[in-house]
Amino acid sequence: MDSKQNLLVIIGPTAVGKTKLSIEMAKQYNGEIISGDSMQIYRGMDIGTAKVTKNEMDGIPHYLIDIKEPSENFSVAEFQHLVRDRINEIAKKGKLPIIVGGTGLYIQSVIYDYQFSDVPGNEAFRHKLEEKVKEIGNEALYKELQEVDPESAAQIHPNNVRRVIRALEIFHLTGKTMHEFQSTQQRDLLYNTALVGLTMDREKLYERINTRVDLMLDEGLLKEVTGLHQQGLRGCQSVQAIGYKEIYDYLDGKIPLEEAVENLKQNSRRYAKRQLTWFRNKMDVQWYDMTDVNNFSKKIAEISHYVEGKLQLKSNT
Repeated sequence: MDSKQNLLVIIGPTAVGKTKLSIEMAKQYNGEIISGDSMQIYRGMDIGTAKVTKNEMDGIPHYLIDIKEPSENFSVAEFQHLVRDRINEIAKKGKLPIIVGGTGLYIQSVIYDYQFSDVPGNEAFRHKLEEKVKEIGNEALYKELQEVDPESAAQIHPNNVRRVIRALEIFHLTGKTMHEFQSTQQRDLLYNTALVGLTMDREKLYERINTRVDLMLDEGLLKEVTGLHQQGLRGCQSVQAIGYKEIYDYLDGKIPLEEAVENLKQNSRRYAKRQLTWFRNKMDVQWYDMTDVNNFSKKIAEISHYVEGKLQLKSNT
């Protein structure tokens, strides 16, 4: 008998349908949901992060949403600590913890025996790079990372300056890439994990992403980002996120709104591609193709069969 705590993890690229599936799984297996998205932690950033609404939650408790101000930083190590605590709390109530999200490294850090204590740090070097990026810009610093650690660069968005700096810091101090550090981490799963991945035909997924961006604009994305902009938030981890950086460029007068929207769509599509690459290379995932959205009930049945077998669960329905 496996003594490890049961855990369901639902991953996949943006706009693939993770939220809808997670609610169904939570109802079916008496579960509670932990967000595995590194940006949904921020208050007031609802539309651009596609944050689950109260109506969508349908009474299912959700955790790690709206726990930080946009001015605050948030690390993988902090995420790891908070999520593991939530898993224990949910399990103590006799419920199934369900992690749902698309931030690969964050989720990986939770479910595997992932240690941060051995990763070096140097405040002076970080500060030097922070000043450097003000002079040369995000893209130029990102190109430096591509030169020394192309594998890590492929998993990091150029606008995620904090992680770019972190990867360069590790290389500077040790001569090893961040990818090499991560490769030496233990691959032992800490939980009895059912790892469900959702995928979709690429053209269909890109179409859904484009439609989602248009819907975000209809729902008030421009107003949401303008509010952050007017607060004077600059250079924060939060507003480097896709959906915010592009609109900031428009609000700063750098580009027309139409170009900002197109950049947002393009960056979202590229991010989805990177997400799929990460998950396929880093995790042992049971994949399900969600291209046929009219066949959702059949997919639910297939996924339920896998989850019940993997976690030795019985459905409530």
